[in-house]
Amino acid sequence: MATAKISPCCSPVLHARLGKDDAAELATTFRALADPGRLRLLSFIAAQPGAEACVCYLTGPSGLSQPTVSHHLKVLNDAGLLEREKRGTWVYYRIVPARLEAVREALAPVPSEKKRVARGHER
Repeated sequence: MATAKISPCCSPVLHARLGKDDAAELATTFRALADPGRLRLLSFIAAQPGAEACVCYLTGPSGLSQPTVSHHLKVLNDAGLLEREKRGTWVYYRIVPARLEAVREALAPVPSEKKRVARGHER
C-alpha cells in the first residue's frame, strides 16, 4: 500500500522581501498615501495630460485651500511619489511612475510563490 507524502500547509518564511531600510521607505510612502485628501490630489494629477498639474488647478476640484494643497503635495513629493517643477511663478507636480511601480512590486507576490501556493491548495 502506497502512502501519500504529507506536506505542511504553510512553508516557512526563508527570506524577507523587504529589508529594514526598504520597509522604512515604504512606510513613509504609505503614511503619505494614508490621507484621503492626498489620495484625491494624486488621482487628480494622474487624470491630467502628462500626469502633471499646477497647484492652482487643484484647489477648486479638491475643495482645499491653496496652502493645504501645497502642504499635501509637499508630503507626496517628500515621499517620492511626485516630482516638483517651478515654471515662472507656478509650481507643477508630476507623478513619478517608477515610485508607484516600486510600491506595487514590494507588495506583489513572488511569481513562483503564487504557483506553489496554487498547486498546494488544488487538492
